[in-house]
Amino acid sequence: MDFQYTEEQQLLADSVERLVEKTYDFESRQKIVRSDAGYSPELWSNLAELGLLSLPFAEDDGGFGAGTTDLIATMQTVGKALLAEPVLSTLVGGRLIANAGSDEQRAALLPSVIDGSTKLAFAYVEVDARYEPAQIAAKATKSADGWTLDGRKIAVQHGPLADKLVVAARSAGNPGDREGLSLFVVDPKAQGVSLKSYRSVDNLRMADVDFQGVKLPADALLGEAGKAWEAIDEALDFATVLLCCEAVGAMKFANETTLEYLKTRKQFGVPIGSFQALQHRMVDMTISAAQSYSICLLATARFDAAARGELDAAERRRIVSGAKVKIGEASRHVGQEAVQLHGGMGMTEELKVSHTFKRLTMICQLFGDVDHHLERFAAAA
Repeated sequence: MDFQYTEEQQLLADSVERLVEKTYDFESRQKIVRSDAGYSPELWSNLAELGLLSLPFAEDDGGFGAGTTDLIATMQTVGKALLAEPVLSTLVGGRLIANAGSDEQRAALLPSVIDGSTKLAFAYVEVDARYEPAQIAAKATKSADGWTLDGRKIAVQHGPLADKLVVAARSAGNPGDREGLSLFVVDPKAQGVSLKSYRSVDNLRMADVDFQGVKLPADALLGEAGKAWEAIDEALDFATVLLCCEAVGAMKFANETTLEYLKTRKQFGVPIGSFQALQHRMVDMTISAAQSYSICLLATARFDAAARGELDAAERRRIVSGAKVKIGEASRHVGQEAVQLHGGMGMTEELKVSHTFKRLTMICQLFGDVDHHLERFAAAA
């Protein structure tokens, strides 16, 4: 099998990498994450101009009709640079609109997503859900002229940055039921919506969102009421696959900077990289990253095959969960070893490796931790 990137994939990845290297060094990132905005509007606009936000959408919707395989190299750059911009959140929200929305809804919403003028966030996590997306209690009640939304969502990634929220709510059934789930596009500035913004451990913006009697028009509903489970499940697998690719980029940076440190840091008059014990640990880190990249190739290829109808949903879930288990274990290993091999300074705010460790730690938890995906892998098998 040919594991080389196509010319188009490599060109996009190189363009994004050059842009990031030119405008998004570590010091710049530190200023950006501490700013009121929490991201760089200029970089966001440039990423949209390069076509990054149009890749996974169908040509009929104004995109390029690419798959997750076409995003591997680019998402690695996102991970390596620790981008704070809502790339993943917007692509996931856009995927939900593309898969669940009507022709009119896609035409109304996706062009502004593709050109970068609309940032999205997916609000689905609730208290005590423990990674189970069907554990949704937020209620959407049908009214004469639309819907009324009530409930609370927590840990909405990039929620404070979003121009629109894609919200999963229950229009029928009980928490835990896969039937009865619906998707709504909600303006975060609408009456009855309140956001509590905060930073996660990796300094990205998140929000807890309360919905109290929020009045929504009829066309806020994406697709058919109560039939959103398959779209939600598929979009979360899409997000997990891209997150795994991002983790590979972060691990690549962690390995590179740790190796450079071992070559330059001296003890007893010699570089500590000459110590065989540390060489063995560095090799183990390299192996973990290489294995992670390999399983990302598998996961993206199989996910895209499922999107084309060549695999069933159970096999897609099995492969995606297997990848997340391996990525979670490798992220923990590489992140912790990178910090330990740097010594005490590895945890200081002044070194990028400490922030990479924090991001890898968050990646281990996002969209399900290792234990969750082991159970899901077994259930799918």
